[in-house]
Amino acid sequence: MSTDRRHDIDALRALAFLLLILYHVAMYYVADWPWHLKSPHAAHWLQWPMQAVNIWRMDLVFLVSGVALGFLLRGQEPLRLVGQRALRLLLPLAIGMTVVVPYQAYAEAVAKGLVAPGFGAFMARYLAMGPWPKGAFAGSDFGMTWNHLWYLPYLFAYTALVALLLPVLRSAAGQRLRVAFTGLRRWRLLVLPALPLVLFTLVLGPRFPATHDLIHDWYLHALYFTVFLYGYWMGIDAGLWRELARVRGWALALAAALLVAYFALKLAGADIRLLRVLRALYLWSALAAILGFAHRYLDRPWPWLGWANESVYPWYMLHQTLIVAGAVALASWRLGPVLEPVLLVALTVLGCWALSDGLIRRVGWLRPLFGLKQRAPAAGDRPRFRDFVAR
Repeated sequence: MSTDRRHDIDALRALAFLLLILYHVAMYYVADWPWHLKSPHAAHWLQWPMQAVNIWRMDLVFLVSGVALGFLLRGQEPLRLVGQRALRLLLPLAIGMTVVVPYQAYAEAVAKGLVAPGFGAFMARYLAMGPWPKGAFAGSDFGMTWNHLWYLPYLFAYTALVALLLPVLRSAAGQRLRVAFTGLRRWRLLVLPALPLVLFTLVLGPRFPATHDLIHDWYLHALYFTVFLYGYWMGIDAGLWRELARVRGWALALAAALLVAYFALKLAGADIRLLRVLRALYLWSALAAILGFAHRYLDRPWPWLGWANESVYPWYMLHQTLIVAGAVALASWRLGPVLEPVLLVALTVLGCWALSDGLIRRVGWLRPLFGLKQRAPAAGDRPRFRDFVAR
């Protein structure tokens, strides 16, 4: 890795997507939250930690993606970058929708009793885009689905939008706005960036519930693009990162206090507008804490980081289908609410590792289909056990 590589951002990106695996496994077990399949061991207590993570998990991914864009645009022609991003994001999306995701839709439709068992017949119908019974699976009205891969078109849209807005962002007014953001210090850094998020939560949240369909998702677009832009602005500003590291303890304390207040007032039946304000304030304070602690403790060339950087994209594409397949396979064994989720996580991680390191990263023509550059992986990229325990 080059000397100007941000190791903390690379590590945070890998850890954020690892958290995504655990989160989606938990979606199978959390009670009363809709997902493709539901375990008979679904638990209500899981709602509390899931809510605490759900508020900021994807915002963190988009913010880190914005930081990465800030580095990519240094000396890069914007339209050329958009073309490169289209290949790296939209080609894997097409492959994912036609090859990786269909089993999720099949398992969901069969579990609902709306499609007869038989994956081959399902695939023939899926590739012909239906028609399907109403509500057969998420996205069945369209004919096929991108399920968890919705992040890819969103990221491409935000990347293209920033590229188109570069004349504005690089203008005198745009630079003043960036400097005003990156110049925030002390309490202002923990409060002021949250105010647009509060506004969007109050104004757009009630009118545009989350859909992940790209066209009608205006509330999530406002949140995600804002933190994506924050990431783009902060990407190369050393002063802001030092300040995030300095106030990390205050950010963590504020996030914890806001989360406790949010849960307590929610249990007490408080006004929804107050809860929305607390949610948005907690969102930014949690992000500030995560970024600050990451910059303080993760900005070093970890031995596993080169492997993780190349593995994270295939793992992201594969993990949810492997979770669903593992859940179907384990269901008949009746392993209980402790052993089953442990095995499900283990099978998912093992499956991601085997398919990524054993196949995708080794086969040249498969690499771009899963978002990787067309090159043979270096021997040093392969993970060794001592890499994971090295200090």
